[in-house]
Amino acid sequence: MAINIEKPIIKYSVKSTESVAEELAPKAKPSADVIQMHEKLKRPERLIGSTYKVKTPLSDHALYVTINDIVLNSGTEHEQRRPFEIFINSKNMEHFQWIVALTRIISAVFRKGGDVTFLVEELHSVFDPRGGYFKKGGHYMPSLVAEIGDAIEAHMQMIGMIEPEGLDEHQQKLVEQKKQEFEAHQSRSNNIDDGDNGFPDAATLCTKCSTKAVIQMDGCMTCLNCGDSKCG
Repeated sequence: MAINIEKPIIKYSVKSTESVAEELAPKAKPSADVIQMHEKLKRPERLIGSTYKVKTPLSDHALYVTINDIVLNSGTEHEQRRPFEIFINSKNMEHFQWIVALTRIISAVFRKGGDVTFLVEELHSVFDPRGGYFKKGGHYMPSLVAEIGDAIEAHMQMIGMIEPEGLDEHQQKLVEQKKQEFEAHQSRSNNIDDGDNGFPDAATLCTKCSTKAVIQMDGCMTCLNCGDSKCG
């Protein structure tokens, strides 16, 4: 491209090949010193955390699950909150040994870093040979360990490690419509009332969401909680 010089040249200098190459070379972006979770990360003097109450019909005393978090890269765009340790306390000493062992193992997994959300699924898959129980709201718990997994899942959802599962707007409207239709039908029959959990007492257990919310509607078994239907 031609350059039109309108003023007289009064000074000039010759650039070296090295300086021209440096100007043309792409500038490297400054690397951010991002701290990732790993087992050698030292425990800070102060951690933030949350405590969750676990009350089961298996014991007169509740369990209190405390999860403490470490904040990595505080004040930067890479700031993230990750679980660092877990404690479980109760007046009931019956399960003391395995609870201490469980908290130490889970804390060690937390400090390893990486994707630790698999812990939730592993704990949910533990079944009590004596049988499980129903939580308030009709949600089935296969064991006490599984309910501890529920507390960990709730905490991970709070800090953004797990996306909360829920129905989309269309599914929610469909479930509400089915529930209203069923309630209108039962009000005409006057033989079934809603239970304490908001679902009919005659509802059965849903194999998908483990909630007693499955009713027969239009000849099809439909869950009023998660929308699962045998008819598709």
